[in-house]
Amino acid sequence: MDHLDDLPTRHRNHATESKAEAAFQNLLSNSEDFVLQAPDRKDYGTDCQIEVIERESATNVRIHVQLKGTEGDVNADGSVSVEIRRSNLNYLLAQPHSFFACYHVPTGTLWYCSADAVIRRYEHSGQSWTQQQTLTVNFTELLTRARLKSLAALARSGAASSRDTRVAQITARPEDLPGIVKAVRPDLHVPENEAQAAAILSSLYDSGADGVISSAFERFASVLPRDDDAMIFCYMAEINLGMAGIQVKAARIEDSISYLTSKLDTGRFDVGHLHYSIGNGFSALGREGEAVKAYEATLRHLTDDNSIILLAECYKNLGSSYEKLGDGERAVASFREALRHNSQLPEAHYALGLYCHRKGEYGEALKHLDQVVFSEHTLGKRSSISGWRINVLFNLGDGMAAFREINVLLSDAGEEAWIWPWCGQQVTSFGRTSPENAKLSIPFWDRYLKAYPNCPSGVREQLLIRLYLRSEGGGVDMTYTAFKTEFEASIQYVEGDSAAYLWDRLGHWAQEEDNWKEAESCFRVAYNLVGGHYGYCLGTALNFLNRPEESLPILLSQAEEIQPDDMSWFQLAVAYEKLGRVRDSIAAYKKVTKLNSNYELAWFNMGGVHWNAGEFKAASRVWKTAVKKFPDHELTARLHRDLPFALR
Repeated sequence: MDHLDDLPTRHRNHATESKAEAAFQNLLSNSEDFVLQAPDRKDYGTDCQIEVIERESATNVRIHVQLKGTEGDVNADGSVSVEIRRSNLNYLLAQPHSFFACYHVPTGTLWYCSADAVIRRYEHSGQSWTQQQTLTVNFTELLTRARLKSLAALARSGAASSRDTRVAQITARPEDLPGIVKAVRPDLHVPENEAQAAAILSSLYDSGADGVISSAFERFASVLPRDDDAMIFCYMAEINLGMAGIQVKAARIEDSISYLTSKLDTGRFDVGHLHYSIGNGFSALGREGEAVKAYEATLRHLTDDNSIILLAECYKNLGSSYEKLGDGERAVASFREALRHNSQLPEAHYALGLYCHRKGEYGEALKHLDQVVFSEHTLGKRSSISGWRINVLFNLGDGMAAFREINVLLSDAGEEAWIWPWCGQQVTSFGRTSPENAKLSIPFWDRYLKAYPNCPSGVREQLLIRLYLRSEGGGVDMTYTAFKTEFEASIQYVEGDSAAYLWDRLGHWAQEEDNWKEAESCFRVAYNLVGGHYGYCLGTALNFLNRPEESLPILLSQAEEIQPDDMSWFQLAVAYEKLGRVRDSIAAYKKVTKLNSNYELAWFNMGGVHWNAGEFKAASRVWKTAVKKFPDHELTARLHRDLPFALR
């Protein structure tokens, strides 16, 4: 029966693979960071997927693994090598953080090598490897629970960032999506190798990529120990962003201060630089008193000529802290000391420019702002300078230069959300201070309304500018009727007081053309919208239209409550006169002359009311007073010509 013992041979590779699987599963079973998901049913290059576990919760964040086993000897340098198909590497590279795990049978050890490391080694080797069918994976690191923990944190952080970006885009309105996409920072892939991560971090910091570093903070922290020297770049980036007002992550900045403080006595960092950054951290948190102490400590440690640049920057930031503490004198002294050490320091000129601006010293402010030249267009610095220059130029009466600055600044409006509102505020404040400014405002508001269609404030200003220009003789190249047609198409987007004011201005245009019917219509809309002092113009128009029964209640309220001045009482007197209420009319005219003894028409009209009522002596007495007070008035000449006997 020996023929029955002729059985299939177990290939040695099968035994090696089984040992590799057993070793890998044993490691995972002792890990709190991963669980093994089902092996891939069709192995195109991945043997299994492991899922990240976070505080006993499954995350669906997975890493692809290719298991290998070898009975070969250890290399001379202590590493272990296996051959793989190049297509196998390509397959793994489709997923982030994929890796090879190799079980070395002779030593019973499990080794680790990331797919990223394999392609990085070949790309930097100078070999023409892309046409090879096989590649060598060189394992130099044991696969440990510590490595798994680091991988789990790295994969979890990257997946969370990618998910949040995706969800923000999914849930955004289509019109908001372009702005969201522009604001998204690059999704940085942080390598699992500490040395490579540190080198990338240093390079990013030197290039000013603080925002990118901040977005990838947790990924760097999952690769580098929190107290690693290279982590200084992560902490400094958080402080820089806080100082610039881009973002203030208080907890991270607190950690940054603690980290930098812990490095003071290590001897590996310049103590003056550390104190300076600590001061910046306190300032970013609004703790200016502590910031001042840190800056003063910086100045005690910066004594050699090689620190001249940092000395200037420290004095500038010290001045800013003094300023926030309300000590203006020390602030200015510090800013000037900064410029003594570096006469071209843009931040110091900027700070002095804003200080002079707040004091109303606009000429001096412009001198400093003109000297602000940042070497890089970072953190919106250049745009902010232009924004303040606009205000200064307007205050100096140089509207043409201000509008030139606005036109340049608007080229950055797609990147900086504050630019359009700021420019709109400036043009609103100064666009109607002169006809020249008003003319330059028209194209601005046209562009503004293209960016913000039907914006109430933009529509209001566009209409006001044209009405202002007409009132100043600047001309509106259309008739009242044509303008009103456009006016009515736009005014629907304006409400409340703003709309009432616009209707009132339009009414005055009609009034100036003696079109009292149109004037009354416009004034009535204004009055119906908000009431109040707009009743005066409506009442006046009704008087001119000989509708005193309608004007009287409106004007009575104006004269007695809302606007009790000589003009309101005069129009009330006219309404009484038209209604034949002689005593009330005369009393109202007397009120006018009491409020304003030089109100010419009030005197002449009051005499006329007496005369028409047959009260000739009273009329003569009033007219004699009027003629004496206003000898050059046209009505004086008329009285001498038509009623000379009334003046005897």
